[in-house]
Amino acid sequence: LFDLDNKQVVYRDYVDISVAVATPSGLVTPVLRDVQNMSFADVENTIGALGRKARDGKITLEDLAGGTFTISNGGVFGSLMGTPIVNYPQSGILGMHGIFERPIALNGEVVIRPMMYIALTYDHRIIDGATGVQFLKHIKLNIENPHRLLLGV
Repeated sequence: LFDLDNKQVVYRDYVDISVAVATPSGLVTPVLRDVQNMSFADVENTIGALGRKARDGKITLEDLAGGTFTISNGGVFGSLMGTPIVNYPQSGILGMHGIFERPIALNGEVVIRPMMYIALTYDHRIIDGATGVQFLKHIKLNIENPHRLLLGV
């Protein structure tokens, strides 16, 4: 994160990821703590538990504080594309949008394929543009080929 008071970057040895959750009273972003130590199953179960807690109105300020990065999925609301905004003190936000059939060129032919736009917004004081684009490309490859995640490719 970028410490505004001391005008310096603060590096953390942990990853706390905020995940957007729609509730009857609006969108909230509870935080999954120490994600670097979680398995896929742990992440899925924790997101489910925090989502239920948020929708049941039992989310606390502690559950919402301290995220280092956010993942948001506007696609659940039908969003085709958009630009998510970084909330201080986080370093970035990944916006994932709806999957819609779109015409694309494939081997010289126009074909219809399911497409999803993703967007990454980040604090340039912390993340270099080239690094941000490489990260976004890595996310794209993993979404297109989920077996890569399981095989660690």
